[in-house]
Amino acid sequence: MENKKRIQEVIVVEGKNDTANLKLYYDCDTIETNGTHLGKEVLNLIQRVQRARGVIIFTDPDAPGNQTRAKINAEVDGCKNAFIDKKKARTAKKVGVEHASYEALEEALSNTVTIVKEPTERITMMDLYELGLNGRSDSARKREKVGNTLHIGYGSAKAMCHRLNCLGISRTKLEEVLS
Repeated sequence: MENKKRIQEVIVVEGKNDTANLKLYYDCDTIETNGTHLGKEVLNLIQRVQRARGVIIFTDPDAPGNQTRAKINAEVDGCKNAFIDKKKARTAKKVGVEHASYEALEEALSNTVTIVKEPTERITMMDLYELGLNGRSDSARKREKVGNTLHIGYGSAKAMCHRLNCLGISRTKLEEVLS
């Protein structure tokens, strides 16, 4: 691509292959965490960059990626988060940002969300049960729909509840998505 889209924020990824894939399509800067062991130096760098230019956390849609994302969000306020659908970022054996197409990357980066520390209304596990997102035979499918529609990724009921609360998504908004 000759005229690459410029991304102002610095994108936090897990590794060099994620960076290489993003740079195929975007004029961007990245910080690589090199896996789940986030040292104090890397977190301090992310904090400084967040204040200067802003940060987009774009980790893989798997358990280690979610751990890394959670740790950064806990330590650095106001980061944007880009979530990619697992189905759109995989090969036969692996999953990750490095395997995503331009279209999948663009969808994720165009729909970033920012974590809020104290939501005004908290979603409970009972809310998820009442809405069919937990405890039913089709709950996983419904959580996947919610995750894709809100661009927050797929997760267990507990993980979904946590993300919804971190993002300040109300029960009313959740009901709209499900209808």
